[in-house]
Order: sequence, then structure tokens, then C-alpha cells
Amino acid sequence: MSHNSFGHLFRITTWGESHGPAIGCVIDGCPPRLALSEADIQPFLDRRRPGQSRFTTQRQEPDQVRILSGVFEGMTTGTPIALQIDNVDQRSRDYGEIAAKFRPGHADLTYELKYGIRDYRGGGRSSARETAMRVAAGAIARRVLGAGVRIRGALVQLGPHRIDRTRWDWDAVDANPFFCPDPVAAAEWEEILLAVRRAGSSVGAVIEVVADGVPPGLGAPVYAKLDADLAGALMSINAVKGVEIGDGFAAASLSGEDNADELRMADGIVAFGSNHAGGILGGISSGQPVVARFAVKPTSSILAPRRTVDRDGRETEIATKGRHDPCVGIRAVPVGEAMVACVLADHLLRQRAQNPDAPEVARLPRN
Repeated sequence: MSHNSFGHLFRITTWGESHGPAIGCVIDGCPPRLALSEADIQPFLDRRRPGQSRFTTQRQEPDQVRILSGVFEGMTTGTPIALQIDNVDQRSRDYGEIAAKFRPGHADLTYELKYGIRDYRGGGRSSARETAMRVAAGAIARRVLGAGVRIRGALVQLGPHRIDRTRWDWDAVDANPFFCPDPVAAAEWEEILLAVRRAGSSVGAVIEVVADGVPPGLGAPVYAKLDADLAGALMSINAVKGVEIGDGFAAASLSGEDNADELRMADGIVAFGSNHAGGILGGISSGQPVVARFAVKPTSSILAPRRTVDRDGRETEIATKGRHDPCVGIRAVPVGEAMVACVLADHLLRQRAQNPDAPEVARLPRN
């Protein structure tokens, strides 16, 4: 299977399956002499880890990461960094019934049509279990970006229920099981999602990721647009069906006057009157916060019987058993943060390679 790597100068290759002995990744291109230990990675994995609340899958994986290479005496060496997480709570018996059936909404059918073989245990390579390694890689990407860049994600919509943006509070995100910035909505969502879980159903979600402190100049105007790479990275996350940057689709309903982010000078630095563009103009970062949102579909594994076919082409029914998230979008929040971090780190290294004297703030060059 090809295409298991992404990035250019900061390049990540992941490996492993949901019910295999382990999952892992190799990160190539990380600069040397960055302080790095497993303790720098583990907190991000802990935010994504399953089984932490009644609103996520109850699979109990500690997700303890091990650094196998690329770090010596607490510092990166510039060589490939290999990371590994052991799988310890696989229950492959839950998937015996679907070995010969295709689950609607899953990748079962397309994997079979493409490869002629598939690992039906938890989806194998197509499982969201793989995203743990993206989160681990994202932790290292944050070290590359430095403390001046802050990347935060939040769940802003659960099914049809949206937050009230006037109540946005970043401190609330880690104070509830939904990564929700609106504490009132978070309390309401508990009852909503409990009802969904009791019914054996699922709902989708929308996640917003904001990167503050991104320097201007990241990206390129044609085939390496920063927003295009962010969209591709976020679309590569399991169950994601849509991505928007800045105002996204809402920009289509604005006038040109309303959509334009007006410019002015403030203490010798370019300042913006708004951020409809989401921090990216012409594929290049402007120095404003980079804002991206992505939509996650409802979890396809549900208890309600659905019509399907088996490997012999016979029509039948299937009800998916096992341990599943009633809203897979909840744990997608740290995954989205990680993908944004990896893309920004890759583009930062590209910018330094081509333009090492570029300004770190949106300052115009003096004549």
C-alpha cells in the first residue's frame, strides 16, 4: 500500500493497523538540537486517548509512546525519529461477523475493490487508531514551530447543535469531555449524546482549529498554497467530509466590501481590520491567526441494522457490534490540531530554506 507519508521537508510516515501488535511513525526532516523526550509527546496523546469518558469508545489503550531513534541525550539529532505505541486492548472477536460483509459508510467495500484483501478487525489501516501517530508527530511539529506559535482546537458543533460564539472561552475546552469552548452548550450536549448512545446511533461534528503566532510568508502562490495543504491534511483525517478556511462557505454570501480584510499600519506593523480570509491570502500566510474548520460525519458503526452485501454479492443486513464513538468528532479535535501543526512546521522549514531572512512579523521592508 502506497501513500502512507505526507509533508516535504518535515515528512511523516505512519504504519500499523488497529488490531496489530503496534502502531508507529517515522518523522524525517526534524531539525537537530531540539529538546525532545517522550514526556513532551505524551500529553497530546493523552488528550486523544480512548476510554476517557462515556462519550467515546471504551477501548482501553494507554497510548504510551516510545522514542526508538533520532534523539540522543534529550536532543533531536537531525536523523529520522521513530515512534511506537503498543496496542494492548484489541478485541478482534467483535468483528468476526463482518469478515464477509461490508459495513455501510466504512471503507470495507472500497478496500476490497482496490486491493482484493482487507483487514476487517476494526478497519485495519483505515481505522482512526492510526491517528494516534499523527498526534505524536504533531507534538514534535510544535517543537519545530516554537513557543511563539500556539495551535488550539475546539468542537463548535455537535450534530445540528452549534455553540454560541459570544460565550467562547478557551479555558473551557479542557474542562469538559467535548473540547467545547461554550460551557453552556457542553452541558446541553451531555444529555443529547447520552440519548444518541442509548439509541445505538451516532452524530457528526464540526471542529475549529486556530493557530496564533504564525509568521507571514508560509506557503506559495500556485501549487503549494498553505490553505490547500491544510485542507488536504485535514481531509485525510478519518470521517472528514468538508474543510473550510476563514469564513469558508459563508464568504459566498458576503459582499466584496464585507469580505475584504482592510489594512492599516500600527506602530510600523501591518494590521488587519478583520480576518475573513483565515490568515491566508493567495495561499500565503499573512501573519494573522490561521483559522480552519472541518466537518466529521456521524460514526458509521451503529447498532441499527442496515442493508448491505457480502463478499459473494448476496444482499443481507448488518449491525455493527464492538466499542465505538457515538461522535468520532470529539477525539478528532487533537488530531486536527496535530495536522495543522505538521503542515505549518513543514511550510516553516520550506520558508527558511528558500527565504532565510524573511521577517517574523507582518512588517513591510524599508526602502
